[in-house]
Amino acid sequence: MSSKRILIIEDEPLIAMMLEDFIETLGYEICETVDTVENALAAVANSSCDIAIVDVNLRHGEASWPVADALHEAGIPFLLASGGQLEEPPERHSGRIYLSKPYTLDAVETAINAAFA
Repeated sequence: MSSKRILIIEDEPLIAMMLEDFIETLGYEICETVDTVENALAAVANSSCDIAIVDVNLRHGEASWPVADALHEAGIPFLLASGGQLEEPPERHSGRIYLSKPYTLDAVETAINAAFA
């Protein structure tokens, strides 16, 4: 049985690396790690990820809502992550699981399990 594959969308390299470590510690596989909306959209279109962790605010004020829309359309579960105040998400994503930074292993595990449920 293969492990679940997780797409990470995070623009801060150190945070992305820490998240990768947490995910691998939890027994999941990293599908891909990307840091822009453009790269994330390509990853969603071209990969077979089972779930995604989406940082809602990427570099240069880039919002990740187009990625959330693409994940939803593709039927890929995802959770939203942010280190700052999360603006009210668009109504279509208002019920998503939210993971707050700084991440802890327990919080990441709980959020992933909830997203898979």
